Amino acid sequence: MTGERKRITPTHRYRNNDKLVGVGNAFWNSSEEHGVAGIVGDLTDGVFHMADGHEFVNFTVCSYLDLDTHPKVIDGAVDSLRRFGVLDHCIPRTRVQTRVLLELEESLGELFGATVISAISTAAASTGLLPLIASGHLGDGTRPLMVFDKNAHVSLGNTKPTCADETEVVTCRHHDLDFLEDMCRTYERVCYVVDGSDSLGGYAPVEELAALQDKYNMLVFYDDSHSLSAYGERGIGYVRSHSPVLDERTITVATLTKGFGAGGTAILLDGYPHATRRLIERFAGPLGYSQKMNAAAVGAALASAEIHRTEELDRLQGKLRANIALFDSLLQTEQAGSTYPIRLVPMSDDTVVDAAQRVFRAGFYTSPVFFPIVARGTAGLRVMLRAGQSAEQITRLCAVLVEAGARPAGIAA
Repeated sequence: MTGERKRITPTHRYRNNDKLVGVGNAFWNSSEEHGVAGIVGDLTDGVFHMADGHEFVNFTVCSYLDLDTHPKVIDGAVDSLRRFGVLDHCIPRTRVQTRVLLELEESLGELFGATVISAISTAAASTGLLPLIASGHLGDGTRPLMVFDKNAHVSLGNTKPTCADETEVVTCRHHDLDFLEDMCRTYERVCYVVDGSDSLGGYAPVEELAALQDKYNMLVFYDDSHSLSAYGERGIGYVRSHSPVLDERTITVATLTKGFGAGGTAILLDGYPHATRRLIERFAGPLGYSQKMNAAAVGAALASAEIHRTEELDRLQGKLRANIALFDSLLQTEQAGSTYPIRLVPMSDDTVVDAAQRVFRAGFYTSPVFFPIVARGTAGLRVMLRAGQSAEQITRLCAVLVEAGARPAGIAA
């Protein structure tokens, strides 16, 4: 062989691993070196115990109602294994299936007032559904312009290259309604891909988006994972509590792992015929493989669904709201005053890892977040409030955060 072999130059049209790894890995390495990433411990009664004897309360966990440790949810997982007699019948459900998934989907469909299709994870659901939307097969047959919100979760953004093989793909600024309307005037149809509840705090402008849906037939694909269970009557989440457009123009995915306390994901559909279910099961990528929720996850979800039908859910949501209010009374963040359970305590890029280490030594874990997880210059410690946290734990945490550089509530910038 003579001559030089050809070297590939990436286009970086929809992702850039050179930038992602090159910039982000330094912060991850620093976090791990300072002991605030890669932590291993055993959980007992809400407290983590490490091998070296250190104990801490985890304030960065997404089980907002603490249902993942609820005795009924744990018993539901165990009972399901014995009742169905199999962990995972490993074959695509389009060919052969037990009743385990059908029972869960029927229960969740009644609970949330939607047609529900289960998936092993929200990433798998989005990976499968968004290309079908891009090709017009999930929708009204029109290939839409796919508009991804700049802050959309990575599980959504990772589908851009696949969607781009089916249609045009663009990225817009966070919740840029003017841009969306311009696109709706320009293109035959638009699909906006966005988090209904952001992983760093805040909700989508659901009612304003509904106005664009009505005016231009825009389709919206929401990931509402962070508000399911924590928000709304029977835990239906922020999107279904506020959107007046609950038909084929609104598709929502939401994990059953966070507030719901179980495992897997629910795809919530309205206004689609039964044939759409078959289309999704057959052609939505991972949803058509033999990877699906196993019997233990289904049993846990069924038990959690029953809790969602009782007054206990209202009590847990009330405890969560009280803990959020207590935190906001002690510490200043941009999310203060919101019902959202996530708070981002501002720190500089240079101090955020040291601050996390200081908080950890005091017996609490708050995860440091930095670019590219957040925009440059907006680093901070992510705090997640939960129903099971005590007032004493929250008060002590806030005192430590102030010592680490956070601003107390009521102190002007």
